[in-house]
Amino acid sequence: MPNPKRRHSTRRTALRRSHDFLTATGVSECPSCHEKKLPHQACPKCGVYKGRQVLDVKEAAK
Repeated sequence: MPNPKRRHSTRRTALRRSHDFLTATGVSECPSCHEKKLPHQACPKCGVYKGRQVLDVKEAAK
């Protein structure tokens, strides 16, 4: 198996790794409570999806 003859420079390594970053998740706004939520998912805050109540969410005790 071939082995590298010389060490790669840090610039060359960094240029190769420049596309290895993570992309931010797309978040949308819940139309009923206006909290941030993932698209195509029920809102974890109010439990509404497509205008219907699909999750029973307990109120947080303060």
